[in-house]
Amino acid sequence: MGDATAANGVPPMEYLPFELQGEVVKGFGRGSKELGIPTANFPEDVVDGLPSSVENGIYFGWARIDSGDATYKMVMSIGQNPYYNNTRKSAETHIMHKFHEDFYGRQLAVVVVGYIRPELNFDSLDALITAINNDIKVAGEELESDRFQDARKKISASS
Repeated sequence: MGDATAANGVPPMEYLPFELQGEVVKGFGRGSKELGIPTANFPEDVVDGLPSSVENGIYFGWARIDSGDATYKMVMSIGQNPYYNNTRKSAETHIMHKFHEDFYGRQLAVVVVGYIRPELNFDSLDALITAINNDIKVAGEELESDRFQDARKKISASS
């Protein structure tokens, strides 16, 4: 796979890249409604299966829905979302593509190739939304790099 060097000068992390796969489940409903940034959520068993070395934070990579041919850029939050005081760890994926319908119950596969920043708390909802939009921008720019195209091909070929 491509170089796992993270964005913004963050050093590479040994556990990158890694893959997650599971059924898309309903989350808290805040992504689309409150933030205007829809997310696809993995079930608790997938999140609980993350290697212990995976740190909470914001990551980027590639996503595929079901066994489709299309791959999409994605940014993912792994952690407790301190702004909302969540107690359970979650893995929330924002796929950087406009979908016209929900895909609850469908299979989501992701390959996580880079790390953007640690999980942070924010003083306001606007500050959180600004940070998420910046994360999306960073992810989009990083995923244009040739070094991440092997991971894209791998997720396209997997079933």
